[in-house]
This record gives sequence, C-alpha cells and structure tokens, in this order.
Amino acid sequence: MFLLICVFAVLLGPAASAGEPIEIGSRRELFVDDHLIDSMDGVRLLLNRPQPAGKVLAFDKPWEGNTSLYVTVFEDEGRYRMYYRGSAHPDYVVQSMIRPDEAIPKDHPQLTVYAESQDGMSWTKPSLGLFEFEGSKQNNILWMGEGAHNFAPFKDTNPDAPPSERYKALAGGPLLALKSADGIHWERMQEEPVISDGKFDSQNVAFWDEVRQHYVAVYRDFRYGVRTIKTATSKNFIHWTPGEWADYGDAPPEHMYTNATVPYFRAPQLYLSFPKRLQPFRTKVNDGKNNGLSDGVFMSSRDGVHWYRFVEGFIRPGRDERNWIHRTNAVSRGIIQTGADELSLYVARHYTYPSAHIERMTLRMDGFVSVNAGYPGGELVTKPVIFSGNRMYLNYATSGAGSIRIEFQNEKGQALPGFSLEESPVLYGDEIDGEVVWPRPDTRTDRMPLRRITGQTVKIRFVMRDADLYAFRFGE
Repeated sequence: MFLLICVFAVLLGPAASAGEPIEIGSRRELFVDDHLIDSMDGVRLLLNRPQPAGKVLAFDKPWEGNTSLYVTVFEDEGRYRMYYRGSAHPDYVVQSMIRPDEAIPKDHPQLTVYAESQDGMSWTKPSLGLFEFEGSKQNNILWMGEGAHNFAPFKDTNPDAPPSERYKALAGGPLLALKSADGIHWERMQEEPVISDGKFDSQNVAFWDEVRQHYVAVYRDFRYGVRTIKTATSKNFIHWTPGEWADYGDAPPEHMYTNATVPYFRAPQLYLSFPKRLQPFRTKVNDGKNNGLSDGVFMSSRDGVHWYRFVEGFIRPGRDERNWIHRTNAVSRGIIQTGADELSLYVARHYTYPSAHIERMTLRMDGFVSVNAGYPGGELVTKPVIFSGNRMYLNYATSGAGSIRIEFQNEKGQALPGFSLEESPVLYGDEIDGEVVWPRPDTRTDRMPLRRITGQTVKIRFVMRDADLYAFRFGE
C-alpha cells in the first residue's frame, strides 16, 4: 500500500504561469516536482514508499563483511550488474547485539566486488580470477587498491564513446576516472584525479546525459559544516566544470551522506536522487564508534543543481533494530525494471553487523510520487504546455468509486471546444500506460481529436476523485 507522506495543497499564483509555454513534446512527464503545475486544489503530491521484496544478497564472503556498502546496479544487454564495496571492521560490531551463531568478521583492506543476475532477484557472485585474497583468486573481487572504497561505475551510453570506454567509473578522493571495455577489467584513464573540489568519503556518481549531451558527476562536499552535493559536467570525462552547489529550495539543510543520482530511463530529462540522510546527533543503538542514524530520502532535478526535495523519509529503518544505526539504509545507485509494471531498487541493511546484506524494494512503474485526490475530490491545472501527438496516455490508479477526468484549456483557462470537462471520458481503473479516448458522435471521421490541438499552447486540467496520477505522455 502506498502511504501518505507529503500533504501538499497549494494554489500557485499567476506568476507560476508567466513566461513561455513549456514544450513537453511526446516525452513522459512525472509529477515528481512542481515544474508543470500551475495550481492544485484538493489534491496533493504524495511521496510513495517502496515495498520490501526480500533479502537478495548477503555480504558473507571473507572479502566482503559487515561494512560493505555503496551499491551500484544497472541493466546491461539482458542481464543486471551489481558493484559494491567489500569491507569489514570488527571494531564497529555492537558486541552486545551479536547472536550466538554469528562470528565477528576479520578485518581486511577495502575492495570492489561484483555480482550479476538475470532477473534482478537472484544474484550470483562469479569467480573472476583477477585479484588474490588470502592466497586465492577464486573470488568475485573486481578492483583493489586506490579507489576501492567508493568505486562507482556506469555503462556509458554516449554513442561517441570508443569501445575501450564502454564503461566508466569515478573512484577515490580526489576522484579518479576509470574505463573498461567489458565492465570487469578496469584501468585509469589518466594518473591525475579529474575532480578535486569536494570531500569524497561517499558514493560519488556519474552518468551520460543523453538529453543534454554531456557527462554529469554528482559528488559529496561540505557546506557550512553540513554534508551536501555538488554537480559538475564534462564533454570528455576528463575535464570537468567547477562543481555547483545543490539548491534545495525551502527544504532545511540536512546531511546528504550519499546521493545515488540517476537519469530516469523512462523520462531521461529527469534526474532522480535517493540520498542517504544522516542524523548525526540522534542515536538509537550506541556502538561506541559512530553516533547517528540514517534513512533514505527522495528528490529530483531537471538541471542537476536545483532540486525538488521531499523532506519525509522515502526509506525508513523499520522495525528491525539493526537498521537503526548510523550509516545503514543506503539506497543503490541505479533503478532497474524487474517486471512489466515493477521497478526495483536496492538498499544496504544491517551496516556494521555480521548479518549485513542487500534488500530489494519495489515500486510501481513511475510510482515515486503521485498526484493524490481523496474521495471529496480535487483538481490540478498545468502551466501552459505544447505537446505533440494524437494520443494521450496516463499512468493512474483509482478506487472502484474513483475517477479522473481531463479538460484542455486555452491560456486564459477557458475550455477548448470538444475538450471541456463535460465532454471528457470518465477514467477509472489501474493502468501504467492507459490511453485516454474522447467519446465523440463523429468518431468514424475523428478518431483522434487531439490532432486538432497538437502543437498549440494549452493548459491541462485533471479533475480527480479517490485517485492517483503518476505520469502522462502524448504519442502517435
């Protein structure tokens, strides 16, 4: 069940509609921010928590351990790849909470470890034979030495990237640039660091932005004593712009320990971020080493600098007392599709305990945030937009008694002929990509009435009752 986290009922003034109309074309738009919203009355933006789907990988190898962390996951030509830090610190173990059947891990240098899966649910740790650990190369160690603490790779989708650089990574601190032809065998792109203006004890991520045609790095720094993030861009992954500080708007300053930022694969104009939020002055379990506790939050951006941030928790520690410790509950860098209508993300749990592991959590497709209306009903009106396409599709869900209706308006808020609220279909059901079909008496000659207003400046009014609206798009 999706839970109410954010009550957001605000009427934006005329200034919100000022300026040029927003060209949305046929791209999918999610309601993860207020970018398209002119006004809302009786509806709210609802942050939806992912649901637990079980433990999928234990940090149980001698070269892994209780402080393994910084998980990266991505899909790669029909399989899923996972990279994470293998790390063990026996002095971090809360001795009073160790069970009789648990052994305290043995300390070892940090390294980078690899796993893979065909479905995102069952993961294997292949023997790579690359690095020796305690006299054997029969292990899944992928990288050792400088940068192993926070090795953060991605598959480079830049069409101009040479085959030898199909995979890239940032690692270390200052940040080193690495490359690989196969995602397994890695080397530095140059000896010198490529980004130095930060405090890099974190998972510092990068990716190719296909919309803006440049590389993006999102990494840790401190500002006024608080952990936050910076964003830099590059055309070649070597020379980077100076990092720009994150702007969270009216959200209060909080410690963003990681950021786990990715472009959303179904709407690549959006950056989605899943920071681990540290509360350094709260302690639920005192291990004598590090105070504090952590949870996961959610935010989004359209430029990597200005972030629309929900302050409520996206990933809660829950009832498991081993998740109420300082640096656990870190969300993976990477969202993957594991079903026709399912997204999966991965959360590191039980940090510092011998039982440290990765938990899979699931969300509805596009289901991070929804425009939510209760039974009394309400409505949302967009800013002026220009779309392209003859068909409209919604990702939505209603109750049996709920509904969504749609009206297209001109810039003055007047209903367009043929697209008034009274002429709208009454939508009810639960669909990921449900087409909106307008009932018209002359359907034999006008099966796609939207073609009459495509390319025009319009406002879209969604009138809802006991319903959630996650996303919409136009198409042919």
